[in-house]
Amino acid sequence: MTTAEQTEFLSGGLRPHECRSCGTCVLVKKNSIQHTSIQWTSRPADTCPVFADSGGPSALLDTCPKLADSIGDAVREGTLAVADG
Repeated sequence: MTTAEQTEFLSGGLRPHECRSCGTCVLVKKNSIQHTSIQWTSRPADTCPVFADSGGPSALLDTCPKLADSIGDAVREGTLAVADG
């Protein structure tokens, strides 16, 4: 059984973000400038061209650099907040 505290820890603060490169929607939380939590709402290889073109298991990729750039742009523009301020 999942407690409310566990649910908040795992999903609290996650916000939808659409990649500006391919339109894939993920849930994102910027815990700090250095730390980003990303929760995919679909199989990455089905919706992200970078993962689809990787030629191997998508689990071996750390992240999509285009998605990371898109998230960084959203932080700089103020449309995605950093939790630690």
